[in-house]
Amino acid sequence: MFSGIIAATGRIIRIEPRESGASLTIDAGAMDLADVAVGDSIACGGVCLTVVARSGNSFSVDVSRETLNCTVGLDAMQEVNLEKALRLADRLGGHLVSGHVDGVGEVLKFEPIGESHELVIRAPDALAKYIARKGSISVDGVSLTTNTVSGPEFSINLIPHTVIATTLKHLKPGARVNLEIDLIARYVERMLSA
Repeated sequence: MFSGIIAATGRIIRIEPRESGASLTIDAGAMDLADVAVGDSIACGGVCLTVVARSGNSFSVDVSRETLNCTVGLDAMQEVNLEKALRLADRLGGHLVSGHVDGVGEVLKFEPIGESHELVIRAPDALAKYIARKGSISVDGVSLTTNTVSGPEFSINLIPHTVIATTLKHLKPGARVNLEIDLIARYVERMLSA
């Protein structure tokens, strides 16, 4: 489990294609890896991945073909948002994030408004019912609060710190982003349909 509070931005520095997916090596940037061991989980661009090797300030993960097929951002040498898995004693500054991407959304608008930025995203139609005004959503692993919701489109106000400290600063209309709906919404739907 994660909180959606990004610890650092790292960079994918090597991609080794494999029949079953790919092996990635990620430079952790400013994230301290001293307490990271093989087998630990790190959210990379909102995707929960398992550390399979560590060397200096970088770590390696294996990504399955299925994960590559249903996410974006793990198939190119680029910057990624990073967050270590929560410990039971950690503060939950964002919301509960599993790192299991529900779908890929499209950025419709990303513009400054005063000191902040307005981000408008179109989610896949199947996810629209889970997105609530003033609810939580994870975009590329970042815990955010929705401002408005209209069908599959929703808007978010990004404070300056979020823009500076995450990869969201690179977004442009047409960009694709990993979306994870609020975990509680998934379980509520399942319980109501059972």
